[in-house]
Amino acid sequence: MGRDAIFYRIFQLYPKLLFDLIEQPPATAESYRFESVEVKEPTFRIDGVFLPPPETSPRIIFFAEVQFQKDELLYYRFFSESLLYLYRNPSLYDDWYGIIIFPSRSLEPENITIHRSLLGGSQVQRIYLDELGSFDEQKVSISLMQLTVASEVQIVEQAKRLITRVQQQDISVSQKDDIIDLITTIAVYKFANLSREEVEAMLGVKLEETRVYQQAKAEGREQGREQGREQLKLELIPRMLERGMTMEDIAQLLGLSLEQVRLAIQQESSE
Repeated sequence: MGRDAIFYRIFQLYPKLLFDLIEQPPATAESYRFESVEVKEPTFRIDGVFLPPPETSPRIIFFAEVQFQKDELLYYRFFSESLLYLYRNPSLYDDWYGIIIFPSRSLEPENITIHRSLLGGSQVQRIYLDELGSFDEQKVSISLMQLTVASEVQIVEQAKRLITRVQQQDISVSQKDDIIDLITTIAVYKFANLSREEVEAMLGVKLEETRVYQQAKAEGREQGREQGREQLKLELIPRMLERGMTMEDIAQLLGLSLEQVRLAIQQESSE
């Protein structure tokens, strides 16, 4: 899983996170939903879009971009896609804003002259994760974002401290499980040479004990026994992935080969 995908999982878990980052969030920020949208003629998909709740006024859409690689064409793509989407849906929204997230200023395109009016105005905000301030003083959601840019030296201790903060929060068990799972996923990404089990041991957590893992495991076994059909097993894979299970876990629980799981994931992403 790449860092872009991790960020989009964070946005799905914390739709309000985007509005924690900007200066003037809408009054209905709690009710926005994070989606990807398709623009036809030509067809392409915008992955980071925050859609306003129904019946709200004014109807403001937010386009978000997470950029972890140097790309001199980033702003060309971001503005053309966003404005084309608005052009194709002229009656749906009253206003729009763009949020572009970088790990640091060094990855921002160098030549911004042609986009200076948009970048210099109030409609577009650039966020640099390494400039957000102290890791331990941020909201949990923002600390999750900062964790993605922590060094290998920092990440273990930061992740442990964040897990402790999450466990002390007055939120449901399921929410705690989801966040701890995401913290572990970020750490696994950082330590690509280690297995998930080794990373869990470093952080002092076991996902097998969480509600997310147990529920996915129970669903996989129960439906596998009751239905006994290959297709139903394949339909379970996206749901199990969303709960943070690895392809190896899924293959073992559903009695499938890794290749079958991999092909099912590829097919799901192409639809």
